[in-house]
Amino acid sequence: MMEAKPSNLPKSFIDQPVVPGDVVLDLSSMANQTIKLGGGLRQDCDALSVMKSGKLRFLKPNKYWVESSQKRYAPSVGDNILGIMVDSKADNFLVDIKGPALAYLPVLAFEGGTRRNIPKFEVGTLLYVRVVKANTGMNPELSCTDATGKAAEYGPLKDGYMFESSTGLARMLLNSPTCPVLETLGKKLSFEIAVGLNGRVWVNAEDPSTVILVSNAIMNSESLSGLQQKIMVDKLLQRVQ
Repeated sequence: MMEAKPSNLPKSFIDQPVVPGDVVLDLSSMANQTIKLGGGLRQDCDALSVMKSGKLRFLKPNKYWVESSQKRYAPSVGDNILGIMVDSKADNFLVDIKGPALAYLPVLAFEGGTRRNIPKFEVGTLLYVRVVKANTGMNPELSCTDATGKAAEYGPLKDGYMFESSTGLARMLLNSPTCPVLETLGKKLSFEIAVGLNGRVWVNAEDPSTVILVSNAIMNSESLSGLQQKIMVDKLLQRVQ
């Protein structure tokens, strides 16, 4: 968190390609308005500069980040991601999040978590989690609760099929309004989906053929326009009808 006035951000930068070293905000004349910095940005003295190539994004009321499509995930506080449990220690589960280091999930980071009711997970368990700490040079920390301490949608994902994607595809799937590929699939099929910003997608349905179709449609959609996504889904659906 830092003090800044969003109106000082040159509008020409928003949704435009940026590269490392670009200065996108002057912090020397800021008022008392807080902004949130997501991945790909850092403060250098009085300047807000870019750390990785991508597009500068803005989410009302006050969050800025650089969006890039990459296979390795750079953790950012507040991200909802899919992790795989790889080991358990006395105080933490160790979780693979597709990042540069394993993340820690404290054994008490669950709704109503106490030493008496520590959950038991097998190695390989898929978990929907929230990033709560992401400091450079330290292992990220995760939680299975929302900001109020409730489990909400977080926790283990059972059954279903998980596949990996780029981080750019994951962000597209999470866009609001609903991206065309999910909107078109949802009108015809019944399925569950969980998308992690770290480039992992989980799909579940009663019929295994639905899981395969939905997964294939999502994987095929990254480079397509909205209209192309709808046409592609319609063709896949016609094959199975």
